[in-house]
Amino acid sequence: MARARWGELGRAAEGLEIYVEESRRRTLRWEDGRLEEAVDASDAGIGLRALAGNVRFASLDARRPLSQGPTSEEARTFHALAQTLVQRKAAVSRRPLLAFAPPTVKPDEAPAQEKVRWLARADRAARRDRRIRQVRLTLGELSKNVAGVTAEGRAFSESRSYVTLVAQVTAADGRQRQSGYEVTAIQGGWNDLLRANPSALAARAARRALAKLAAPAAPLGEMAVVIAAQAGGTLIHEAVGHSLEADSIEDGSSPHYAGKIGRVVAGEKISVLDDPTLPGQRGSFGVDDEGTPSERTVLIENGVLRTYLYDRRTAGAAGRLSNGHGRRESYAHRPIPRMSNTFIAPGPDDPRRILQELKRGLFVTRLGGGQVNTATGDFVFEVEEGFWVEGGRVKNPVRGANLLGNGPDVLRSIDRVGWDLGWSVGTCGKEGQNVPVSDGLPTLRIPRVVVGGAA
Repeated sequence: MARARWGELGRAAEGLEIYVEESRRRTLRWEDGRLEEAVDASDAGIGLRALAGNVRFASLDARRPLSQGPTSEEARTFHALAQTLVQRKAAVSRRPLLAFAPPTVKPDEAPAQEKVRWLARADRAARRDRRIRQVRLTLGELSKNVAGVTAEGRAFSESRSYVTLVAQVTAADGRQRQSGYEVTAIQGGWNDLLRANPSALAARAARRALAKLAAPAAPLGEMAVVIAAQAGGTLIHEAVGHSLEADSIEDGSSPHYAGKIGRVVAGEKISVLDDPTLPGQRGSFGVDDEGTPSERTVLIENGVLRTYLYDRRTAGAAGRLSNGHGRRESYAHRPIPRMSNTFIAPGPDDPRRILQELKRGLFVTRLGGGQVNTATGDFVFEVEEGFWVEGGRVKNPVRGANLLGNGPDVLRSIDRVGWDLGWSVGTCGKEGQNVPVSDGLPTLRIPRVVVGGAA
């Protein structure tokens, strides 16, 4: 950051925000039938921000004594100022504000030996076919305690625990190699992950890899596509969600939605929400990283744009109040508008009928990674699992498919929305910051979208 006038900041301490965080991250990597790597790391620090006038931000690693760190006047003044703020606003609450129950068994309370035995069982579940060549399992755990004081002097705190399992399985039959991928991630503890049946997850990744070995290449061209609820909500996250974050509106990189509150931007069956209050979802929180209580936010209602995702800064610039979407990766990052649990709300249609009405096209049951250009709305998504359909019946699996299109156009064209709802989980990257998210989608039909692949 630019050289700050810390003397001035010190005199204006009452107008500053303080954010304190301590975290512990553990990772177990399993490959080739054995534990390859075990990582256990902790972090702690303080972030300080002045919102009045030109926004200024600084952070300090609390694990490092000042004598071992920066010796500049700015660093020393910041350290003293942070201590002053903590003392002055000692009312920082120790009571978590999380609206849902904390995990009964935190990740670090389960013995490491139990986790290794569990990974071995998942490995065996994935290797029940001689064509399985490689099984990679990654178990990630993150425990985080955050606390802070807003510029108005209101204290907040929260405890968050995340557990993630990723299974990557490779199959080969001598002529080709294919991979299957599955992930489960929850905000909770070790017992919550076990209820998700990790061995079954590894077995599904293996079945997907094996199915691709015999699958023909996906067709190429424009066609109708049905996306199942079980495919997850990557589509809504990438193709629409980022474009509705207020900083994209502010900087002009989201022209399709800027200045269109109250106007029709999607089909009448489409309602898009972001809800960090959902219990157990990976993107949930009781209070955001600026101390604003979380709330269910309706972004698009029956096709009409209602609002954007705001943090305190963008909300202030727009003359609004934050709706609790100021998030940061850690104390070392400034908060910015981010999604949490973003989804298309269930609609009026029978999911089975939606598939039966597909005369000829692609049925997507699992979406992979994707990316979008928020300025144009153009997107591309990998189809992790898809099937060719004729006459409303699934004919065969296909491999190598991608979906290419334009987010605003697709949002307007969707003509069937099921009454079901499925979720996917991930880590969203933006401006060098990664935060946990969940994305949801009902079964829906896109009448025409480009399917790319090997003809």
